[in-house]
Amino acid sequence: MQGATSPFGIKELAAASGVSRETLDKLALYGELLERWNRSINLVGRDTLADLWRRHFLDSAQLMSFMPSQPDNRARRVIDLGSGAGFPGLVLALMGAGEVHLVESDRRKCAFLREVARATETTVQVHPARIEHLDGIKADVVTARALAPLDRLLDYAERLLLPEGICLFLKGRSVDRELASLDSSVSRRIDTFPSRAAADGVILRIGTHLP
Repeated sequence: MQGATSPFGIKELAAASGVSRETLDKLALYGELLERWNRSINLVGRDTLADLWRRHFLDSAQLMSFMPSQPDNRARRVIDLGSGAGFPGLVLALMGAGEVHLVESDRRKCAFLREVARATETTVQVHPARIEHLDGIKADVVTARALAPLDRLLDYAERLLLPEGICLFLKGRSVDRELASLDSSVSRRIDTFPSRAAADGVILRIGTHLP
């Protein structure tokens, strides 16, 4: 990970993620819309905008390298819980993660997600609903960022994952306490990786057969 004080903009994101020029242009438009909408809707903390490309975009984009292979007969399906401003789900959709479902109960944030998808010509399905009310979808991957304690995320994911599915959760400094609270049969199925975007951040990859 680059130092927290080193400059990190969209060019550095391109080098770190290897995205195409076309995808980079879409991410740039996403960033512009985020900064514009954030003046009237609290999408992300204003103090994070100075490091937008590292704090939000790189943090999300790094999950692409943990994605499972595409199924043979359909697109890989991703459900992003509590999408908010679209991190990580909308970034993953722009990067070609597959069929991405964004779950967000705040209708103003849903309007923002739809606007970014329209402007960048990116296909996503936005669900203006609470997570516990989401039904009829099973995913290969469930993602979440800064949403809820780990035990609650696992409860959400249990009914949304296909049998062979995985969870990819972005966590911060409270992760050790959250991991310690889990049953050992669950914690044994969790792999932890350091974040490339934050010194105190981690990526949790949680395997199949959730309790």
